Amino acid sequence: MIQNPAIYHDFAGLRNLQADAARETPEAAREAARQFEALFVQMMLKSMRDASSVLAEERDTTYEEMFDQQVALELTRDKGLGIADLLVRQLSPGHAAETANHRRRADNARVLQELTALPTSQRQDWQPAGPEQFVRDVWPHAEQAAVRLGVDPKALVAQAALETGWGQKLIRDRDGVSGNNLFGIKADRRWDGEKLTVTTLEYDGSIARRQHDQFRAYPNLRESFEDYVSFLKDNPRYDEAIRGGLSAEDFASSLQEAGYATDPHYADKIRGILKSLRIDLALGGLKDSPDLPT
Repeated sequence: MIQNPAIYHDFAGLRNLQADAARETPEAAREAARQFEALFVQMMLKSMRDASSVLAEERDTTYEEMFDQQVALELTRDKGLGIADLLVRQLSPGHAAETANHRRRADNARVLQELTALPTSQRQDWQPAGPEQFVRDVWPHAEQAAVRLGVDPKALVAQAALETGWGQKLIRDRDGVSGNNLFGIKADRRWDGEKLTVTTLEYDGSIARRQHDQFRAYPNLRESFEDYVSFLKDNPRYDEAIRGGLSAEDFASSLQEAGYATDPHYADKIRGILKSLRIDLALGGLKDSPDLPT
């Protein structure tokens, strides 16, 4: 049995239900929500009837409307269509507080997401003014790496100079910030750090071609050298290059033979830098510098 037959054909009682709900009556809120849901179903049934009627047809629709009202109420009894539950939450006294809490939780989650999206370390935007500053900045790291690899630090400086054009052709991101990749190490599947995509020149035999590649990015020069040491030590093909006792020129040759670069003249270019006046002048200018480690 329906407890309130009057609302079959008179939905004006919804105003009173809304008023009761505003006075924080849980039962009234549930009833108002159910009646709103019934009204929605009734309007949907009426629209369906209008759509199926003959154009300009004149007929008495009083009983149809009463029938639709009763059908709507029957369809929305018990659990109904779910619309009533949503309305109850909207009309409940604690809804405003719940909504505010939800918004706070959403804001906190958004802030946390933004914070975790920030890079774990800001990259040093290294921009050496020339060869002398280039050598001054990389030499301390080259010395430390050379001890671990058993090579001449001058060879590492020359290789880094070749890969970066003495620091003038460093791989940079869209904002122009240096990736601090001194040795042109690519970001393969073993690398889970930051990556920068750039156009590079690769060789297939003697034929050069340009292609897009991803390269590793480092927060600073120290980490670039540390990764370079790990890269050579973790790859057995470079065992000969870092076995110790090789001259700087022989180290360059061993790197090329192990396939470090596709450029067939890679070792020759490193040897050219080693013999150049530019590196001698750069090292000579730092010879008596108090900032240059011995």
